Amino acid sequence: MMDAMRSEPSENRAAIRASAALILGFAAVRVILAARLPLAPDEANYWQWGRYLDWGYYDQAPLIGWAIGLCTRLLGDTELAVRLPSILAMSGASAYVAVLAGRYFSPRAGLAAALLTQAMPEFQVGGLLATPDGLQALAWAGAAYHGARAYEEGAWRQWLGAGLWFGFGMLAKFTMVVFAPGVLVFGLLSPGFRQRLKSPRPWLAFALGCLLFSPVLWWNAENGWSSARHVAHIGGADERFALHVKYLGDFLGSQAALLSPPAFILVIWALSRAFRNMRDEKCWIGAYCFWTAAPLLALFLAISLHSRVYGNWPGAAYLTASVLAAGYFGAGERPRLWKATLYTAFGLSGLLFLQAAWPVLPIPARLDRIAFELGGWPEMGAAAGRTAASMPRPADTFLFGIRYQEASELAFYAPGRPRTVSINRWTRPNVYDSWFRDADLLGKDAVGVTRFPDTAKVLRQVFERVEEPTALPLSRKPPFRAEETVRTVYIYRCFGFKGGLRWIPKDFNDIRAGSEK
Repeated sequence: MMDAMRSEPSENRAAIRASAALILGFAAVRVILAARLPLAPDEANYWQWGRYLDWGYYDQAPLIGWAIGLCTRLLGDTELAVRLPSILAMSGASAYVAVLAGRYFSPRAGLAAALLTQAMPEFQVGGLLATPDGLQALAWAGAAYHGARAYEEGAWRQWLGAGLWFGFGMLAKFTMVVFAPGVLVFGLLSPGFRQRLKSPRPWLAFALGCLLFSPVLWWNAENGWSSARHVAHIGGADERFALHVKYLGDFLGSQAALLSPPAFILVIWALSRAFRNMRDEKCWIGAYCFWTAAPLLALFLAISLHSRVYGNWPGAAYLTASVLAAGYFGAGERPRLWKATLYTAFGLSGLLFLQAAWPVLPIPARLDRIAFELGGWPEMGAAAGRTAASMPRPADTFLFGIRYQEASELAFYAPGRPRTVSINRWTRPNVYDSWFRDADLLGKDAVGVTRFPDTAKVLRQVFERVEEPTALPLSRKPPFRAEETVRTVYIYRCFGFKGGLRWIPKDFNDIRAGSEK
């Protein structure tokens, strides 16, 4: 007995050291990749947010822009600086998940949770690309840990820690709001913890989180609730209400692909097991993790019965679901299944990273999503910059894209990182509507980049003269294979801007129209 007691602290320390080494090792891998891969369009768009700091933005919560703005001001406008917030945040999320599993299941489960979160493609990609997902993941994991400690101990510091992370998460991504009802339902359904809700502490913690988020509400009120209208639109509010299974298969398939099929099965199995054991007060952490994971998954499962759901939207839910999977299966139960899950998930993540850095898989460029997202943007920016320099009035020439994607990539990769414009009147509203007005650009010339060779006819609506475009093939050179064209873009020389930047709704019943109606 004494020997076992002496060995337990040693095992705990070994598990903690192994978890820390694992998390730091994969963070180092992501740092190396982040420094060498071009920015994807959405990453370049969030970098633009960091140049135009505000309390809110058209289509998302503002924290990713603030974080990138801070890092680029400290470290310069590099791909690594843009991605550093996600790298750090996902590493912190994995650490919180490991500590949660280690405290309430076992040290071995803590190491298993670190392994699982570092293995899943969802979290590896979220910990590399500059998107709101990594920041939300840190907030979700932090709020889950401190929320569990708060229910266990009732201490002020734990409730306030949960409230701070909850507010931080809502600043990162609006779906964080779903976390609070899940924590509340757990308390209401748990006789052993229900008395905690009679204290003012949880309610003041919730109020603290809402207070942190209040500047975003103020910004939306001042800007026609544009973020709320955008979220309603992508959630299918414009569509006639109907339930169908058209998008259900896409949703389930995307979840299996992003986690890896065995990991998806394992976390769903773990959630179902926690649900079955809900009444067991001795295993309250299972119920707690269930209620901090299942509501978000259920929400997007329900939405998928009405409209399309992007695969990454419910990603934060898999953090506390991973705690359950690690606690139930990673600490010795069903070892073959657990090992197969880790091998598959690590294998898929490794292939993704290998294909991004060194495209060895024989996938045609036009079918390779990684190549399409990352390939050719520096060359496009350089070519657009040369064209702008050759214009008759270079000082009075601006760069633009029809879509925010090309406009943002031009801003990052054109020489001098100019203030680019999105002429989005024919596409959809976007964040550029807040940054430029027609009066800022009237009479100026422009160089634009689009995906289509026939855009001149619409550009003539907003310019006095538009020349026929120059095609620019953007290519990649895979190892052992001939050079391949990733995409072809078209560079337009335009003269005499007449006005007409902002989106014109095709249907004024479109919920995004707002003040445009």
